[in-house]
Amino acid sequence: MSSELLIKVERLSKCYQIYGRPQDRLLQMLMRGRRQYFREFWALRDISFEIRRGETVGIIGRNGSGKSTLLQLLCGTLNPTTGTVETKGRIAALLELGAGFNPEFTGRENVYLAANLYGLSNEEIDERFESIRDFADIGDFIEQPVKTYSSGMFVRLAFAVVAHVDADILVIDEALSVGDAYFVQKCMRFLRQFMEKGTLFFCSHDIGAVINLCEKAIWLDHGKMVMMDSPKKVSERYLAALCNVPDIQPAAVETVPDMATDRAAESLEDDEYHDARAPLINASNLRNEMEILQFDPYRPGFGAGGAEIVSVRLLGKNGKPLAWMVGGEDVVLEIRAKASQELSRPIIGFVFRDRLGQAVFTDNTYLSYRFNEPTAQAGEILIASFEFRLPVMPSGKYSVAVSIGEGTQEQNIQHHWVHDALMIDVHASVVCMGLIGVPMKKIYLGKE
Repeated sequence: MSSELLIKVERLSKCYQIYGRPQDRLLQMLMRGRRQYFREFWALRDISFEIRRGETVGIIGRNGSGKSTLLQLLCGTLNPTTGTVETKGRIAALLELGAGFNPEFTGRENVYLAANLYGLSNEEIDERFESIRDFADIGDFIEQPVKTYSSGMFVRLAFAVVAHVDADILVIDEALSVGDAYFVQKCMRFLRQFMEKGTLFFCSHDIGAVINLCEKAIWLDHGKMVMMDSPKKVSERYLAALCNVPDIQPAAVETVPDMATDRAAESLEDDEYHDARAPLINASNLRNEMEILQFDPYRPGFGAGGAEIVSVRLLGKNGKPLAWMVGGEDVVLEIRAKASQELSRPIIGFVFRDRLGQAVFTDNTYLSYRFNEPTAQAGEILIASFEFRLPVMPSGKYSVAVSIGEGTQEQNIQHHWVHDALMIDVHASVVCMGLIGVPMKKIYLGKE
């Protein structure tokens, strides 16, 4: 990564004047500051940070926290009330939907208009127009006024332009949320190439996308920067804040009797389905071996405190706790929680994450007991077991977050969420691409 400083923000603030009545604007002008007819709204207050070439920064926060205002200040479309923004190089941005487009112009005309604003000459645009049109992939609509476009077509054309202006800094504000899946994948491929040499500012409510794309994250709340750190650390704190509960460090827990091991083991039955390559793979250095670091009751988490996770284990087919496992095997994830109060509709679940914090797979008990809602009294131990065939995982470090809540999947109280309840280190794998590998029952290559 280059040490070249591209963005320097010092004590940046933005204040808006809010008028209660339209005539108050005229009165304020006539009074020449002798009396105030407006109230102040500080969208941003005292923000400072530095970003270097090649860094990728995610911005997260609730609606109204100042994310879009910060991005507009970086792009120069807003002037700060106090503080300074210094940028170096060309900035390209996808902010408000269709911003910079004239709705009466055709797509072709808007390509030239927008690219001219980014500093490209008509000759340079001529050379790149076919590539821009292919990237947008909107067909004959390129010759139609953009006021006839759908929101997805707006994004396609706007992104196609910013992808071809040789920007040093790229700013994206939730723009990809309206794109279809195929176009989003095309954009993600471009972004990953851009991140190798350029600086990306990415604003999104999708925490997984921020963790996946970014090296740093900024959390804004009510116009103030709460923290700037790695996306994993910022997202964990932000998630706790969204649930409106404090961070907690679980106290030491008592030993819980082993009540579910036999039951979990009995429910696992041999299955004829197996990976046809398993004998070859398991005899090689590509055997998908996974080392399991056992549950630490002192792991940080958050929750309202109505229940507490007391044990998390991975069990083998014989019901015994595993220290090692191999991709493609049948396993049981067992989670135990102790109720501190009466629970009417408890839900226990887990999220299996990769090293970037992406959710590889996840599940909970809600749907299985939707029509037979469980309950728990204070002091009772709840046991959840998830029986599944382990995917084949790429090499790397993984974590399992677990939680117990109360309510439904849409509306619930998080009583205890434990980050990194289990850590899994995958030492070898046949998977060279993708998030997981699927055991193949049969693979055939032949000729007609």
